[in-house]
Amino acid sequence: MAKVDVLDWQKKKVGDAELLSEVFETDVRKDILHSVVRWQLACRRQGNAKTKVRGEVSGGGKKPYKQKGTGNARQGSTRSPLLRGGGTIFGPEPRNYAYALPKKVKQLGLRSALSYLNKEGRLYVVDAMTSDSGKTKELANRIKDFGVNKAVLISDSLDEGFKRAANNNPAIRYYTVDGLNVYDLLKYDTAILTSDSLARIQARCGVEN
Repeated sequence: MAKVDVLDWQKKKVGDAELLSEVFETDVRKDILHSVVRWQLACRRQGNAKTKVRGEVSGGGKKPYKQKGTGNARQGSTRSPLLRGGGTIFGPEPRNYAYALPKKVKQLGLRSALSYLNKEGRLYVVDAMTSDSGKTKELANRIKDFGVNKAVLISDSLDEGFKRAANNNPAIRYYTVDGLNVYDLLKYDTAILTSDSLARIQARCGVEN
């Protein structure tokens, strides 16, 4: 178990917090991170690509020409996949790309991502995440003064003003502990956590304090 400084938004120390080594100081498993990111992206896919088969293309009720005597191959409909404007053979159909991933693999992925950021010095603990103004510019300046360009912000409970300020900033992702995920931790490459969220984060990672 390691102690870290709890900071305010001016990056001044206002207290201490303890990080469990089982969550924030584990070995970084690149294979697990890869598996969890692939699973997340697969679950996000819409899978709504669709083409029309011959039964769904409009028209084609009339036989294009007589059966015999034309020298052409016989055709029963202008919507045949063999003709221009016809249906598609074996085209894509709406499908679900999601698949199941064991819970322990997800937990291990979170532990690896948090440990990676902690080892790289890009994991911070702050005392609170609140915003009275709810202004995007105010939060952007706060993040800039904190010394980071982009970050995932995690708090124990949702602050509506802070959420409104973070919504329009593409460099910020603001979640409660339930929204913590490996993909965003690696994409935004910095995590800022509130001190009151640590216990729930550790529980989400499968480790009880």
